[in-house]
Amino acid sequence: MKLALVVPGGVDRGGEERVIPVLLSLIARLAREHEVHVFALRQEAKPGRWPLAGATVHNIGDGWQRTRAVAAILREHRRAPFDTVQAIFSGHCSLVAIAAARLLRRPGLVHIAGGELVALPAIGYGGRLHWRSRLREAVTLRAATAVTAASAPIIDSLRALGIEAERLPLGVDLEAWPPSLPRTRSEGPAKLLHVASQNRVKDQPTLLRALAVLAADGKDFRMNLVGVDTLDGAIPRLATQLGLDGRVRFLGFKTQRELRPLMEDADLLVMSSLHEAGPLVLLEAAVAGVPTVGTAVGHLVEWAPDAALAVPAGDWLALAGAIRQVLGDEAQRLRLAREAQRRALHEDAAYTAARFDALYRRVAAR
Repeated sequence: MKLALVVPGGVDRGGEERVIPVLLSLIARLAREHEVHVFALRQEAKPGRWPLAGATVHNIGDGWQRTRAVAAILREHRRAPFDTVQAIFSGHCSLVAIAAARLLRRPGLVHIAGGELVALPAIGYGGRLHWRSRLREAVTLRAATAVTAASAPIIDSLRALGIEAERLPLGVDLEAWPPSLPRTRSEGPAKLLHVASQNRVKDQPTLLRALAVLAADGKDFRMNLVGVDTLDGAIPRLATQLGLDGRVRFLGFKTQRELRPLMEDADLLVMSSLHEAGPLVLLEAAVAGVPTVGTAVGHLVEWAPDAALAVPAGDWLALAGAIRQVLGDEAQRLRLAREAQRRALHEDAAYTAARFDALYRRVAAR
């Protein structure tokens, strides 16, 4: 089959920075069986084309992106016909994919992978904040041949909008990120890890306030925060104001190879997001034998209480209590880690690719 995938980015020609690891894994596995063309709306500012993970990336670049993306798909289709057109993320990606699919009279599919279905006006985030984006989603998702999403909460949101969808998680590539058995904690300070860009959706203020509560209670810990700062230093400044200097390290962006030893050294992953379709780092932590405590979003909702602990978003007292509970009960921490790993291994990258492959064959056969 010949497949068109429409993505916002995450497919840098170098393959390490400015990439979405699970997306690369999916592309590579699909490319083993199919001819895959990835249409990236803005990986780079200027149009371009390059090979990546066995596929061909068509970078659209700035200016009239949606129109030129549809035109690029149509040109490639004239060279040799596509069988399906898939959007990874909705929004502009789904608009391009469904418009092209309709023009080509081919199946058009959408995978919800971000905040397309939420509205968080307090931080100006979400695909349902404005009537234009709500209308766009209503039209494109109903026009799609099939809709998928990573976790049960997103499926529930779609169902509330009258759209039936399949749960299809984006799993971890075990070839690139192999499993490690859960480990007993060593002596000394608890080793905590947070992996996310510093932005308002990830809600690091809630995380830091939870850590401040633990520090005030005399809990001995060290926290590594990995991720790009998009808030002009606001989060490190808050850490200083809360008296967390010496307990918290801001490490910036890390490649997957650089992240792995930090993950393996951690006792607990802590997430504080206001919204997640995944989060994917929870799956990576699980494969590496590390359990997660976090807010009730995405997979955390699905996994709690047997494979993770989840608390209400924005509740730093509850988050501090959950961290304290897990660090104070080594048997529970290891139980959470083992069950989380079992689930992550069951729905790995091979599982994801097989599900997408079966879906493409099913809709193409119609």
